[in-house]
Amino acid sequence: MKEAEQRLAAGTRLARTALTLRGLLAVPSGDEDNPHRRVLLRALADAATLDFLDGPEAEDPARCPVPAGEGSGPPLFVGGVDFDRADDEPAATLRSAIERRVADTGALPGVVLVRGAGIFALRKSDETEAGPLRNTVAVVTGAAGAIGAGICRGLLEQGACVAATDLPGERLDAFVQELQKTAAGRVIGVPLDVTDRQSVSAAFDAVTGAWGGIDIVVVNAGIAHVSSLADLDLDDFRKLEKVNIEGALLTIAEGAVRLQQQATGGDIVVVSTKNVFAPGAGFGAYSATKAACHQLARIASLELATHGIRVNMVAPDAVFSDGVARKSGLWETVGPDRMRARGLDEKGLQEYYRSRNLLKARVTPRHVANAVLFFVTHQTPTTGATIPVDGGLPDATPR
Repeated sequence: MKEAEQRLAAGTRLARTALTLRGLLAVPSGDEDNPHRRVLLRALADAATLDFLDGPEAEDPARCPVPAGEGSGPPLFVGGVDFDRADDEPAATLRSAIERRVADTGALPGVVLVRGAGIFALRKSDETEAGPLRNTVAVVTGAAGAIGAGICRGLLEQGACVAATDLPGERLDAFVQELQKTAAGRVIGVPLDVTDRQSVSAAFDAVTGAWGGIDIVVVNAGIAHVSSLADLDLDDFRKLEKVNIEGALLTIAEGAVRLQQQATGGDIVVVSTKNVFAPGAGFGAYSATKAACHQLARIASLELATHGIRVNMVAPDAVFSDGVARKSGLWETVGPDRMRARGLDEKGLQEYYRSRNLLKARVTPRHVANAVLFFVTHQTPTTGATIPVDGGLPDATPR
C-alpha cells in the first residue's frame, strides 16, 4: 500500500509541476479571444530520472540527459520546491526561477529540471500540423461512443492533441488505433470511469504526463434508461445519477482544478441533450439526470469565468451512429423500446426522428462536433450558453 501511495504522490507532483510550467512557458499572443500561445511539454519522471535529479549532476547543464527544446540557452535546474504545500508556494518558486532565467538571458528555457518532480522539455513543433487548436490538449469522455468519436475526430482535424477516454476495453482500444492511423502522436487512449474520483484524477494525470497540461474538457459520457416514473426502479435511477450527474460533476471539477492551476484559461463543453428542454414520456430518469448535469455546467460557467475558463453546452437530438460500424451506446439501450412503442423498425425510427424536426435533418456526430468546435475555437466571447443540434424542435424552445 505504501508503494502505491508513493507512486500516486509522484504522479501528482509530476502533473502539478507540468501544469504550472506549461502555463509559465506559454507566450502572450496579444489576441483577446486566445490570449496565450500554448506549448506542449515532454515529461520524464522514471526512477532513473528522479535519481539523477537527486544528485549533484542535475545542476550541471552539460549533464542534462534531455536535449534542449525550443527555448534557447542551457537547461534550467530548480530545486527546493516544497510539493507538500497546498498553497501557491510551489508555483511561486517555479515562476521566480523562470523569471530570473528570462532576465538573465532574454529567453525562456527549453528544458526545466525540477528536483523531486521530473524533467520537462518543450516539444519541437511539427510544422506540418496546422489549425486553430494546434498545441491545444483536449480530453473527451465517452469517446468510444458515436458522439464522442465524432468530437474526437473534429478536434484532431483542427490540430488538437486528443485524449480519448472511456471505460477500458476493446471498444476504446480499437477506436484509438483507428485515430492513430491519421493522427499518430496527437492521440492517446486513457481508460476512465467517470464515477470514480481516483480514476478521473489518474486519467487527468496521464494526459498531463503526455503533453504537459489540458486546455479543453468535453464532458460526454452518459447512459440512458427507459421506464415510466411509476415503474422506475430506484436502483436503475441511481445508476443514471452516478454517471450522468456525479460523473459530470467529477469531470467538471477535476478539469476546473487543472485549468486554474495552469492559468491559461480553457474550455469545458458539456454534451447535454434536447431532453433538458423537451423531456419525453418514459425517459424521465435520463431527462432529469441530464438536466442536473446541464445545470452543473451553467453554475460552472459562473464560477470559472474569472479564470478565463469558458463553460458551454451542446444539446443534440437523437444521434444513432457514427458511420455504419459504431452505433450509439445510448440508442442500443433505448432504441428497441422506442421502436416497439411506435411500431417501427430501426430504419423507420431514424426516419421518425428526422421527420419531426423543422429542417428534416438527420443529426450526426459531425454536427455535434461542429458545435463543440464553435465554442473551443472561440468564434465569439461566449460562456454559459447552449447550442441546440436538433434540426429545429419547436418543443425545445425557448433555448
